Amino acid sequence: MDVGRRRMRCGYTTGTCAAAAAGAAAEFLFTKEWPEAVVVNTPAGIAVRIEIEETGTSADAAWCGVRKDGGDDIDATDGMWIFCEVALQEELGVRILGGEGIGRVTKPGLDQPVGEAAINRTPRQMIGEQLRAAAAGYGYQGGFRVTVFAPEGAKRALRTYNPVLGVTGGISILGTSGIVRPMSEEAIVDTIRAEIRVKAAGGLRDLILTPGNIGAEYMQSISLDRTHAAECSNHIGEAIDFAALEGFRSVLLIGHAGKLVKVASGVMNTHSRYADCRMETLCAHAALCGAPKETVSGIMACVAVDEAISILEEAGLREPVMASVMEKMEEHLRRRAGPDLAIGAVMFTEKHGFLGKTKEADALLRRHPAIEEETE
Repeated sequence: MDVGRRRMRCGYTTGTCAAAAAGAAAEFLFTKEWPEAVVVNTPAGIAVRIEIEETGTSADAAWCGVRKDGGDDIDATDGMWIFCEVALQEELGVRILGGEGIGRVTKPGLDQPVGEAAINRTPRQMIGEQLRAAAAGYGYQGGFRVTVFAPEGAKRALRTYNPVLGVTGGISILGTSGIVRPMSEEAIVDTIRAEIRVKAAGGLRDLILTPGNIGAEYMQSISLDRTHAAECSNHIGEAIDFAALEGFRSVLLIGHAGKLVKVASGVMNTHSRYADCRMETLCAHAALCGAPKETVSGIMACVAVDEAISILEEAGLREPVMASVMEKMEEHLRRRAGPDLAIGAVMFTEKHGFLGKTKEADALLRRHPAIEEETE
């Protein structure tokens, strides 16, 4: 796969690992011989050949381990072992359980119900397909009991988003395509949508979006309850779309000017590889507010937003320029949100503090409880 100017290697998901391990274990149960490799037909339409390395048996079951290979898209689960233990049972169907190192769902709104192992729908389907194919190939008419486990799962999960989403005790078995595409943002977007879905399932109807930790820290500094917030990274537009789809009545975007200034130019994915119009945006609004050519030129030469705001302050233009920026930002946010979702924004930097807010921001802020101060 070509990404930018590099040719990068795809990998496969934890779900593909589990399906391969289950297929190999089933084949051993029928033949008493371990295959050298298993082929998994992924939902992406790509057949993946996975070599079998770790194997074993117990009294009535066989187990197999597959090492996760994320290709050139390294994440918290890359290189870890995903195991499946498979046993035959009289009851028809495929029963899939989560063992050691597999997280358990504790909040509604995720792919699996509360109390279930965090093995998502697509990996469950892939495991089932491998087992049904093996049964058909060897004329088996019964069912299967499968236990997925990952000895490193509890430790690795601390480096994932699972604790925030309400998946405790281990990793999730994931993957909608079965393939990990290098530098793909699919996993990030899926995580954002999952968090927003969890907030909705918990009864929240007014959502705060922050691009990351800086926005979350600013929330705390103004005593806002962070449990009402979801992180959207650079994917501001998609997060707004998800909030609308989940039935939220309002979204309040709180973020650093380094990202939010781009929204005033209609940029809804604020990663620098898509757009870096910060200085151009500030120059345009400075000019609209009467800034002389020297001021505009000085802003255009800046590298950081804080530096540009300092120039505006020296020129006595900070307040009108920020007001102009927020007005345009509100226009773009309202267009993206549509008529049924109230939306607003608050912008700041760590150096300069509060910079501006849209017209509806105060009303939306009042919908969110403040952190209760501790009293002796």
